Amino acid sequence: MNFEDLLTEQRNRHSTRIDQVGTADMVEIINREDQRVARSVQKQLPQVSQAINLATKRFDAGGRLIYIGAGTSGRLGVLDATELRPTYGLEESQTFGIIAGGPEAMFHTLEGVEDSAELAENDLKKVNLNDKDIVIGIAASGATPYTVAALHYAKQVGALAIAVACVTDSPLEKNADVAICPIVGPEVITGATLMKAGTSQKMVLNMVSSGIMIRSGKVYQNLMINVVPTNEKTNRRAKRIIAAATQTSTLAAERALERADNNVPLAILLIETKGTIAEAKALLKQAGGHVSDAVKLSLKSSARSV
Repeated sequence: MNFEDLLTEQRNRHSTRIDQVGTADMVEIINREDQRVARSVQKQLPQVSQAINLATKRFDAGGRLIYIGAGTSGRLGVLDATELRPTYGLEESQTFGIIAGGPEAMFHTLEGVEDSAELAENDLKKVNLNDKDIVIGIAASGATPYTVAALHYAKQVGALAIAVACVTDSPLEKNADVAICPIVGPEVITGATLMKAGTSQKMVLNMVSSGIMIRSGKVYQNLMINVVPTNEKTNRRAKRIIAAATQTSTLAAERALERADNNVPLAILLIETKGTIAEAKALLKQAGGHVSDAVKLSLKSSARSV
Protein backbone atom coordinates (compact mmCIF):
# COMPACT_ATOMS: atom_id res chain seq x y z
CA MET A 1 0.00 0.00 0.00
CA ASN A 2 1.53 3.31 -1.13
CA PHE A 3 1.18 6.20 1.32
CA GLU A 4 0.05 8.51 -1.50
CA ASP A 5 -2.79 6.14 -2.40
CA LEU A 6 -4.38 6.18 1.05
CA LEU A 7 -7.86 7.70 1.14
CA THR A 8 -6.87 9.68 4.21
CA GLU A 9 -4.14 11.39 2.15
CA GLN A 10 -6.27 12.34 -0.87
CA ARG A 11 -7.33 15.91 -1.64
CA ASN A 12 -10.90 16.90 -0.85
CA ARG A 13 -12.52 18.47 -3.92
CA HIS A 14 -15.01 20.38 -1.72
CA SER A 15 -12.32 22.37 0.07
CA THR A 16 -9.77 23.24 -2.61
CA ARG A 17 -10.54 26.97 -2.24
CA ILE A 18 -10.88 27.03 1.55
CA ASP A 19 -7.96 29.46 1.85
CA GLN A 20 -9.70 31.98 -0.42
CA VAL A 21 -13.25 32.09 0.99
CA GLY A 22 -14.57 34.17 3.87
CA THR A 23 -14.58 32.80 7.41
CA ALA A 24 -18.31 32.05 7.39
CA ASP A 25 -17.93 29.97 4.21
CA MET A 26 -14.79 28.33 5.61
CA VAL A 27 -16.53 27.01 8.71
CA GLU A 28 -19.53 25.99 6.59
CA ILE A 29 -17.22 23.78 4.50
CA ILE A 30 -15.67 22.24 7.62
CA ASN A 31 -19.07 21.66 9.25
CA ARG A 32 -20.52 20.11 6.09
CA GLU A 33 -17.63 17.65 5.96
CA ASP A 34 -17.97 16.91 9.69
CA GLN A 35 -21.57 15.86 9.10
CA ARG A 36 -20.25 12.95 7.05
CA VAL A 37 -18.52 11.55 10.13
CA ALA A 38 -21.62 10.44 12.04
CA ARG A 39 -23.02 8.80 8.91
CA SER A 40 -19.79 6.92 8.33
CA VAL A 41 -19.78 5.68 11.92
CA GLN A 42 -23.43 4.65 11.62
CA LYS A 43 -22.51 2.24 8.82
CA GLN A 44 -20.14 0.48 11.25
CA LEU A 45 -22.67 -0.19 14.02
CA PRO A 46 -22.76 -3.98 13.41
CA GLN A 47 -18.97 -4.13 13.85
CA VAL A 48 -19.16 -1.87 16.92
CA SER A 49 -21.78 -4.17 18.46
CA GLN A 50 -19.65 -7.23 17.75
CA ALA A 51 -16.61 -5.59 19.35
CA ILE A 52 -18.60 -4.67 22.48
CA ASN A 53 -20.03 -8.16 22.90
CA LEU A 54 -16.69 -9.92 22.47
CA ALA A 55 -14.80 -7.43 24.63
CA THR A 56 -17.35 -7.52 27.47
CA LYS A 57 -16.89 -11.27 27.92
CA ARG A 58 -13.16 -10.80 28.37
CA PHE A 59 -13.46 -7.68 30.52
CA ASP A 60 -15.92 -9.41 32.87
CA ALA A 61 -13.49 -12.33 33.14
CA GLY A 62 -10.72 -10.02 34.31
CA GLY A 63 -9.26 -8.97 30.96
CA ARG A 64 -7.82 -5.50 30.53
CA LEU A 65 -8.98 -2.91 28.00
CA ILE A 66 -5.78 -1.67 26.33
CA TYR A 67 -5.61 1.02 23.66
CA ILE A 68 -2.56 1.38 21.42
CA GLY A 69 -1.55 3.71 18.62
CA ALA A 70 0.80 6.46 17.46
CA GLY A 71 0.38 10.22 17.19
CA THR A 72 -3.19 11.53 17.24
CA SER A 73 -4.61 8.00 17.28
CA GLY A 74 -2.48 7.03 20.26
CA ARG A 75 -3.47 10.18 22.14
CA LEU A 76 -7.16 9.45 21.57
CA GLY A 77 -6.68 5.98 23.05
CA VAL A 78 -4.92 7.34 26.12
CA LEU A 79 -7.71 9.91 26.53
CA ASP A 80 -10.50 7.32 26.36
CA ALA A 81 -8.82 5.05 28.90
CA THR A 82 -8.01 7.94 31.24
CA GLU A 83 -11.60 9.20 31.22
CA LEU A 84 -13.06 5.72 31.77
CA ARG A 85 -11.39 5.22 35.13
CA PRO A 86 -13.03 8.00 37.18
CA THR A 87 -16.31 7.77 35.27
CA TYR A 88 -16.86 4.09 36.00
CA GLY A 89 -14.72 3.53 39.09
CA LEU A 90 -12.10 1.43 37.32
CA GLU A 91 -8.61 0.69 38.59
CA GLU A 92 -5.68 1.97 36.55
CA SER A 93 -4.73 -1.63 35.82
CA GLN A 94 -8.11 -2.36 34.19
CA THR A 95 -7.76 0.07 31.30
CA PHE A 96 -4.91 2.16 29.94
CA GLY A 97 -3.50 3.55 26.72
CA ILE A 98 -0.10 2.91 25.15
CA ILE A 99 1.29 5.49 22.73
CA ALA A 100 4.32 4.95 20.52
CA GLY A 101 7.21 6.72 22.21
CA GLY A 102 5.70 6.64 25.69
CA PRO A 103 4.34 9.52 27.82
CA GLU A 104 6.57 12.12 26.14
CA ALA A 105 4.77 11.43 22.85
CA MET A 106 1.52 12.75 24.35
CA PHE A 107 2.93 16.27 24.10
CA HIS A 108 5.70 16.06 21.53
CA THR A 109 6.14 14.50 18.08
CA LEU A 110 8.86 11.86 18.27
CA GLU A 111 10.63 10.83 15.11
CA GLY A 112 10.55 7.21 13.95
CA VAL A 113 8.55 5.64 16.79
CA GLU A 114 5.44 5.00 14.70
CA ASP A 115 7.51 3.03 12.18
CA SER A 116 8.89 0.56 14.73
CA ALA A 117 7.19 -2.84 14.82
CA GLU A 118 9.69 -4.02 17.44
CA LEU A 119 8.77 -1.16 19.77
CA ALA A 120 5.08 -2.13 19.66
CA GLU A 121 5.77 -5.74 20.61
CA ASN A 122 8.11 -4.64 23.39
CA ASP A 123 5.52 -2.19 24.75
CA LEU A 124 2.92 -4.95 24.97
CA LYS A 125 5.37 -7.38 26.52
CA LYS A 126 6.14 -4.80 29.21
CA VAL A 127 2.50 -4.90 30.35
CA ASN A 128 2.43 -8.72 30.16
CA LEU A 129 -0.27 -8.90 27.50
CA ASN A 130 -2.19 -12.17 27.77
CA ASP A 131 -5.10 -14.04 26.21
CA LYS A 132 -7.70 -12.47 28.54
CA ASP A 133 -6.95 -8.94 27.35
CA ILE A 134 -8.58 -6.68 24.75
CA VAL A 135 -6.32 -4.59 22.50
CA ILE A 136 -7.79 -1.73 20.47
CA GLY A 137 -5.35 -0.68 17.75
CA ILE A 138 -6.07 2.80 16.36
CA ALA A 139 -4.65 4.17 13.10
CA ALA A 140 -6.48 6.43 10.66
CA SER A 141 -4.46 5.08 7.71
CA GLY A 142 -4.72 1.47 8.88
CA ALA A 143 -1.07 1.12 7.94
CA THR A 144 0.98 2.55 10.83
CA PRO A 145 3.70 -0.11 11.37
CA TYR A 146 3.70 0.32 15.17
CA THR A 147 -0.06 -0.25 15.46
CA VAL A 148 -0.20 -3.05 12.89
CA ALA A 149 2.56 -4.89 14.76
CA ALA A 150 0.71 -4.37 18.04
CA LEU A 151 -2.42 -6.11 16.75
CA HIS A 152 -0.35 -8.84 15.13
CA TYR A 153 1.29 -9.57 18.48
CA ALA A 154 -2.06 -9.35 20.29
CA LYS A 155 -3.46 -12.10 18.06
CA GLN A 156 -0.32 -14.18 18.59
CA VAL A 157 -0.88 -14.26 22.35
CA GLY A 158 -4.64 -14.82 21.98
CA ALA A 159 -5.83 -11.37 23.07
CA LEU A 160 -8.91 -9.91 21.38
CA ALA A 161 -7.65 -7.61 18.60
CA ILE A 162 -9.92 -4.71 17.58
CA ALA A 163 -8.92 -2.36 14.76
CA VAL A 164 -10.16 1.21 14.38
CA ALA A 165 -9.17 2.71 11.02
CA CYS A 166 -10.59 5.02 8.36
CA VAL A 167 -9.83 2.89 5.31
CA THR A 168 -10.84 -0.59 4.23
CA ASP A 169 -8.74 -3.64 3.47
CA SER A 170 -5.79 -2.27 5.44
CA PRO A 171 -2.94 -4.16 7.16
CA LEU A 172 -4.51 -3.20 10.50
CA GLU A 173 -7.85 -4.71 9.50
CA LYS A 174 -6.14 -7.91 8.34
CA ASN A 175 -4.59 -8.35 11.80
CA ALA A 176 -7.85 -7.82 13.69
CA ASP A 177 -10.58 -10.06 15.05
CA VAL A 178 -13.00 -7.17 14.58
CA ALA A 179 -12.37 -4.13 12.36
CA ILE A 180 -14.33 -0.89 12.73
CA CYS A 181 -13.64 1.27 9.69
CA PRO A 182 -15.69 4.45 9.28
CA ILE A 183 -14.84 5.85 5.85
CA VAL A 184 -14.88 9.61 6.33
CA GLY A 185 -13.19 10.46 3.04
CA PRO A 186 -10.41 12.97 2.38
CA GLU A 187 -9.81 15.62 5.01
CA VAL A 188 -10.73 19.28 4.55
CA ILE A 189 -7.02 20.00 4.96
CA THR A 190 -5.22 17.27 3.03
CA GLY A 191 -3.74 14.66 5.36
CA ALA A 192 -4.84 16.43 8.58
CA THR A 193 -6.31 13.29 10.15
CA LEU A 194 -6.81 15.04 13.49
CA MET A 195 -10.00 16.37 11.82
CA LYS A 196 -12.65 13.98 10.42
CA ALA A 197 -10.63 10.81 10.98
CA GLY A 198 -9.85 11.80 14.57
CA THR A 199 -13.47 12.71 15.24
CA SER A 200 -14.69 9.37 13.91
CA GLN A 201 -12.13 7.50 15.98
CA LYS A 202 -13.21 9.29 19.14
CA MET A 203 -16.86 8.52 18.40
CA VAL A 204 -16.05 4.84 17.89
CA LEU A 205 -13.88 4.60 21.01
CA ASN A 206 -16.54 6.33 23.12
CA MET A 207 -19.19 3.94 21.82
CA VAL A 208 -17.11 0.79 22.32
CA SER A 209 -15.90 1.66 25.82
CA SER A 210 -19.29 2.96 26.97
CA GLY A 211 -20.93 -0.15 25.56
CA ILE A 212 -18.55 -2.40 27.50
CA MET A 213 -19.27 -0.49 30.70
CA ILE A 214 -23.04 -0.76 30.15
CA ARG A 215 -22.87 -4.48 29.37
CA SER A 216 -20.62 -4.97 32.42
CA GLY A 217 -23.26 -3.55 34.77
CA LYS A 218 -21.58 -0.23 35.49
CA VAL A 219 -24.64 1.68 34.32
CA TYR A 220 -28.16 1.49 35.79
CA GLN A 221 -30.87 3.02 33.60
CA ASN A 222 -28.66 5.74 32.08
CA LEU A 223 -26.78 6.59 35.28
CA MET A 224 -23.08 5.95 36.00
CA ILE A 225 -23.53 4.11 39.26
CA ASN A 226 -19.91 3.11 39.84
CA VAL A 227 -18.94 6.58 40.99
CA VAL A 228 -16.88 6.32 44.18
CA PRO A 229 -17.85 9.02 46.74
CA THR A 230 -14.43 10.07 48.03
CA ASN A 231 -15.04 13.80 48.57
CA GLU A 232 -17.88 16.28 49.01
CA LYS A 233 -18.42 16.70 45.25
CA THR A 234 -18.58 12.99 44.45
CA ASN A 235 -20.65 12.35 47.57
CA ARG A 236 -23.29 14.80 46.35
CA ARG A 237 -23.16 13.23 42.90
CA ALA A 238 -23.64 9.76 44.38
CA LYS A 239 -26.71 10.90 46.31
CA ARG A 240 -28.18 12.56 43.22
CA ILE A 241 -27.63 9.36 41.21
CA ILE A 242 -29.33 7.22 43.87
CA ALA A 243 -32.25 9.65 44.17
CA ALA A 244 -32.72 9.81 40.39
CA ALA A 245 -32.46 6.04 39.94
CA THR A 246 -35.00 5.28 42.66
CA GLN A 247 -37.21 8.38 42.33
CA THR A 248 -36.80 9.13 45.99
CA SER A 249 -35.58 12.05 48.09
CA THR A 250 -32.00 13.11 48.61
CA LEU A 251 -32.42 12.36 52.31
CA ALA A 252 -33.53 8.78 51.59
CA ALA A 253 -30.61 8.43 49.18
CA GLU A 254 -28.20 9.68 51.85
CA ARG A 255 -29.50 7.18 54.41
CA ALA A 256 -29.25 4.30 51.93
CA LEU A 257 -25.71 5.33 50.99
CA GLU A 258 -24.71 5.31 54.66
CA ARG A 259 -26.25 1.86 55.17
CA ALA A 260 -24.44 0.60 52.07
CA ASP A 261 -21.09 1.99 53.26
CA ASN A 262 -20.82 4.33 50.26
CA ASN A 263 -21.55 1.59 47.71
CA VAL A 264 -23.89 3.26 45.19
CA PRO A 265 -25.23 0.10 43.42
CA LEU A 266 -25.94 -1.48 46.80
CA ALA A 267 -27.68 1.68 48.03
CA ILE A 268 -29.92 1.71 44.95
CA LEU A 269 -30.79 -1.93 45.48
CA LEU A 270 -31.63 -1.33 49.16
CA ILE A 271 -34.21 1.27 48.14
CA GLU A 272 -35.56 -0.63 45.12
CA THR A 273 -36.02 -3.93 46.98
CA LYS A 274 -36.66 -2.62 50.52
CA GLY A 275 -34.55 -5.51 51.77
CA THR A 276 -31.64 -5.95 54.15
CA ILE A 277 -27.98 -5.36 53.40
CA ALA A 278 -27.36 -9.12 53.30
CA GLU A 279 -30.29 -9.68 50.91
CA ALA A 280 -29.16 -6.85 48.62
CA LYS A 281 -25.60 -8.16 48.52
CA ALA A 282 -26.82 -11.66 47.69
CA LEU A 283 -29.04 -10.37 44.89
CA LEU A 284 -26.23 -8.28 43.46
CA LYS A 285 -23.86 -11.25 43.55
CA GLN A 286 -26.44 -13.50 41.92
CA ALA A 287 -26.97 -10.90 39.18
CA GLY A 288 -23.25 -10.60 38.48
CA GLY A 289 -23.18 -6.98 39.66
CA HIS A 290 -25.99 -5.85 37.36
CA VAL A 291 -28.45 -3.73 39.36
CA SER A 292 -31.23 -4.06 36.75
CA ASP A 293 -31.00 -7.86 36.87
CA ALA A 294 -30.87 -7.82 40.68
CA VAL A 295 -34.09 -5.78 40.81
CA LYS A 296 -35.76 -8.26 38.43
CA LEU A 297 -34.64 -11.18 40.60
CA SER A 298 -36.13 -9.48 43.64
CA LEU A 299 -39.45 -8.94 41.85
CA LYS A 300 -39.56 -12.59 40.77
CA SER A 301 -38.83 -13.72 44.32
CA SER A 302 -41.59 -11.47 45.68
CA ALA A 303 -44.07 -12.78 43.11
CA ARG A 304 -43.31 -16.38 44.05
CA SER A 305 -43.81 -15.70 47.74
CA VAL A 306 -47.27 -14.13 47.25
